[in-house]
Amino acid sequence: MRGDERWGTIGGLVRDAAERFGPQEAVVDGDTHLTFSGLAAAVDQSARAVMASGIERGDRVSIWAPNSWEWIAAALGVLTAGGVLVPINTRFKQNEAAYIIEKAGVKLVFTTSDFLGIDYTALVDNAIDLRGWNEYVLRSDEISLADLEERARSVVPTDLSDIMFTSGTTGKPKGVMTTHAQTLRVFDVWADVVGLREGDRYLIVNPFFHTFGYKAGFIACLMRGATIVPHAVFDVPQVLDKIRTEKISVIPGPPTLYQSFLNTPDRGDLSSLRLAVTGAAVVPVELIKRMRDELTFETILTAYGLTESSGVVTMCRPSDDAETIANTSGRAIPDVEVKISDAGEICVRGYNVMQGYFEDPEGTAEAIDPDGWLHTGDIGVMDERGYVRITDRLKDMFIVGGFNAYPAEIEGELLAHPSVAQVAVVGMPDERMGEVGCAFVVPRSGQEVDGDALIEWARERMANYKVPRRIEIVEALPLNASGKVLKYELRERAKS
Repeated sequence: MRGDERWGTIGGLVRDAAERFGPQEAVVDGDTHLTFSGLAAAVDQSARAVMASGIERGDRVSIWAPNSWEWIAAALGVLTAGGVLVPINTRFKQNEAAYIIEKAGVKLVFTTSDFLGIDYTALVDNAIDLRGWNEYVLRSDEISLADLEERARSVVPTDLSDIMFTSGTTGKPKGVMTTHAQTLRVFDVWADVVGLREGDRYLIVNPFFHTFGYKAGFIACLMRGATIVPHAVFDVPQVLDKIRTEKISVIPGPPTLYQSFLNTPDRGDLSSLRLAVTGAAVVPVELIKRMRDELTFETILTAYGLTESSGVVTMCRPSDDAETIANTSGRAIPDVEVKISDAGEICVRGYNVMQGYFEDPEGTAEAIDPDGWLHTGDIGVMDERGYVRITDRLKDMFIVGGFNAYPAEIEGELLAHPSVAQVAVVGMPDERMGEVGCAFVVPRSGQEVDGDALIEWARERMANYKVPRRIEIVEALPLNASGKVLKYELRERAKS
């Protein structure tokens, strides 16, 4: 039976997981240990508290905080009560978060008073500090269990589960709308293909504000009875320590994650590791071989997806050889169509394609054609087996340590600097992060631009992964006959 037919809603999944896996360990976060029954009780309490806070079915609620058990309880409570989750990237600055909160009409924001030295609660209105969770859930006393049952029953599979904001090529982030049914169907398939199983211990280093951490993370664990071990900030020694102490068997992440393990000579006993799922960048064949030989992974898979496709389009299969896993992003997930257009663009059609961009019919019409094909903006080739290899990106996007960086958005921010007349941003190779930004800047007439000072200025205004690592001051940008910047020329210059 399909995931959407089996569980109906994400609230239905939480309750079913409690029935199937009751006394088993669901979440381990520091000193907090919750069974599946205990998690379901915490989610019910969370749902009643969010109802008591005035959230009605369809209202939008944000979480702007690092991975923690409270993030999970808050999110699942919102979804059980029929709210729509709007996660916010923890690397976003105040103005970036404010745009999403305003655009989505968010009524409530769960955040934290202390993460990386920042008090996020002071930056937004109507904030609930996750560090004061026990105090917050006392509100649940105002709502009866019967009222919660009635609300939970009113939520249907076609209701929106979340709006995930993704940076667009036009600059401002767009809100990708997906339903409970889509989330459940796609990630039931994902969990099947990767072979996630009951008793697995899954270290989630991918942030919960991202589909990879949220849906391929704790939602997939609930489906299969795997233990969720959230991790807030990626730090190699801490992660290795957690793998050893918690006997972690599953750890998905970008290729840089596994490279950092291999670069640590005294990593200790990691023999519990069983399953790796990666993507988001080029994966060297040598890395796959070393992960099998030196890190004891039985199964290593690569996959490809984007927020607009509920996070998944194609996946390798456990039986694929190292060359296939390294050189392709797999083949279409079951019952989804993938084709390469005449222009070489990867297009996808099926139950995984978003409902559209929130309050943006024009943007939606640009992304999804009248025949239902989502145009991904990625260029690729498909072999005779249906396996897809991504060769380029229509959108100039580059990927910094697993995070999508969009030049148009970064350029828009840099143009706000009083000394900058023109700017073009491209990705350049970086050993640690995969790619980083390089900005070519034309100063305003009579002005001088100091590259280091501009980088510092940018750090205060945008998420760290977006900040260019290098500034090149130029007299003019290379243009084609129609006045468009020749990005490929700049990419070559950035490489050298």
